Amino acid sequence: MTDPVADFLTRLRNGAKAQHHDVSIPSSKLKREVARILKEQGYIEGYEVVPASAERPGETITVTLKYTKDRRPVISGIQRVSRPGQRHYVDHAHIPKIQGGMGTAIISTSRGVMTGHEARQLGIGGEVVAKVW
Repeated sequence: MTDPVADFLTRLRNGAKAQHHDVSIPSSKLKREVARILKEQGYIEGYEVVPASAERPGETITVTLKYTKDRRPVISGIQRVSRPGQRHYVDHAHIPKIQGGMGTAIISTSRGVMTGHEARQLGIGGEVVAKVW
């Protein structure tokens, strides 16, 4: 696998379309931070880091998906922006606003992974990891 973050986002997208309750994904620091932001922004119910066991080597993240009352996924769209073959860096003035401010840009900065709104307030740029709306 060449892009683990794209795999993470695709598993979330596919799980939501199939209306699964939760999705298990191999863990990494960046994926945990993206899951933390998705929870803070209200796109998912929660996530849990499951430690390695005899049947599963390596940690996994179990993400509990969130749905509306009429059983539609809260995540209507999720897109990988910066890829291994084409990185996308922006300064604080050019951080994209997703869906006119209704969505969230996930930015990897020198101060950690944060939303585009937080990075804009702090006046720092970084790598645009993903867009969620």
